[in-house]
Amino acid sequence: MADKECRAKEPVIRLDSHDNVVVARVAIEAGTEIVSEGITSLQDVPVGHKVAARLIREGEPVLKYNTVIGYASEDIPPGSWMHSHNIAFGETARDYRYSEDYVPTELLPPEQRATFQGFVREDGRVATRNYLGVFIVGNCGATVARKIANHFTDERLTGFPNVDGVVPFVHEMGCGMEMTGEPMDLLRRTLAGYIRHPNTGGALLIALGCERNNIWGFLEQEGLNENEMLRTLVIQEVGGVGNAIKQGVSLIESMLPKANEARREPVPAEHLVIGMQCGGSDGFSGLSANPALGAAVDILVRHGGTAILSETSEIFGVEHTLTSRSVTPEVGRKLVERIEWWLEYNKGRDTQINGRVSPGNNAGGLANVLEKSLGGAKKGGNAPLMEVYKYAEPVTQHGLVFMDTPGYDPVSATGQIAGGANLIAFTTGRGSCFGSFPAPTFKLASNTPMYQRMEGDMDINCGVVIDGDATIQEMGQRIFERLLAHASGERTKSEDNGVGEDEFVPWPIGVLA
Repeated sequence: MADKECRAKEPVIRLDSHDNVVVARVAIEAGTEIVSEGITSLQDVPVGHKVAARLIREGEPVLKYNTVIGYASEDIPPGSWMHSHNIAFGETARDYRYSEDYVPTELLPPEQRATFQGFVREDGRVATRNYLGVFIVGNCGATVARKIANHFTDERLTGFPNVDGVVPFVHEMGCGMEMTGEPMDLLRRTLAGYIRHPNTGGALLIALGCERNNIWGFLEQEGLNENEMLRTLVIQEVGGVGNAIKQGVSLIESMLPKANEARREPVPAEHLVIGMQCGGSDGFSGLSANPALGAAVDILVRHGGTAILSETSEIFGVEHTLTSRSVTPEVGRKLVERIEWWLEYNKGRDTQINGRVSPGNNAGGLANVLEKSLGGAKKGGNAPLMEVYKYAEPVTQHGLVFMDTPGYDPVSATGQIAGGANLIAFTTGRGSCFGSFPAPTFKLASNTPMYQRMEGDMDINCGVVIDGDATIQEMGQRIFERLLAHASGERTKSEDNGVGEDEFVPWPIGVLA
């Protein structure tokens, strides 16, 4: 405890002995003596921002976690506030070292693995929640879907205590787009992933009737067959909106008794599939919440579970830390291929992968995408990279895997859930109000002031690491235990707030016409 108290008294945090910057644990006034570094601050330094620990010459790499996050744009004296005004973004040389650091995970014996209370489906997959979903093939069915789902209030579901709710999954696509090719395949893969998801106990699929994403073509392409728990409804065929809502309500009512038969039972943690997200990141995200989640992932993987790292544009610059521990060189090359696709896709555009992070990220202490990526990749812990998936592809490999997604949280999490994630772990430093269905979102705060300010939205405070009251490993164990609790049915803050219905956002790639 004495070591923790000592760390908490220091105004800065040193992350690696080779670093030439340190991070301000608290707001530092100009003229403050930083004893541990033998320097004095030359300017006011905001909390979470960086301070030069020694003289850094113009053009010299700026090192954080002993990783290049940019280059000094001028000679920078020790004690200087360092941020995007004096850290230049630039390409860094990366040695991918495919699989050279791969170390197989030592799995715990089955009898020693943790368990949670889950719903076991007929195909053996395990659910953490039990919802009925109302889906649409195209936006023309959106209002009908919402009105059907909204009919099923808590009062009307009191007789079905094992059903968590009826949720509409609406989107803005399905028409005005290519009928074949990647955009349509991606949309269909996402919808099918949600319909098949273990947390979806039953589904009603709605069409207007003339969409380019034809309902019958969708079902055939995705190998879905109508049955008592997958019903269809075509608005044009039943006589319009009013009739469609009445028939839709009746169809959902017919599914409720069977959906209510589901019961929780003890299942091994190997059935837990965590989708990892970070949004509203700050300078502490990569020091507390992200590495603490990474420590929990390392524990989960040893218990046989699965964790999905994503947001491809937000690992740019540090992808070599993943390729070096990929299970095979082929898996590592899949990741690099996706990075190269993103660089081409964003060529000449004012987007994050080309350097500039959002104003909120910047205000929180992140100078550029390299620094953001450095912290974001820490969500994956130290486990080997076992597979790389395209957006919304079914995730079947256990361990740490990567799914190619944008950095935009709703789109990214939607892909992960379509791939089978039954819980989303979301780290944030500035504060996020994200939620999701049918897999719930569990939010981790990177700093104590934000946690206290937004306690109604945050599930756990990782800021105690910054405060010196817990280690990364201690937080990792706490997070792992909370993941098991939420997987067993304990509600998250986003669930209590009713957030998630509008966060279903399939990737809108392609040309609209």
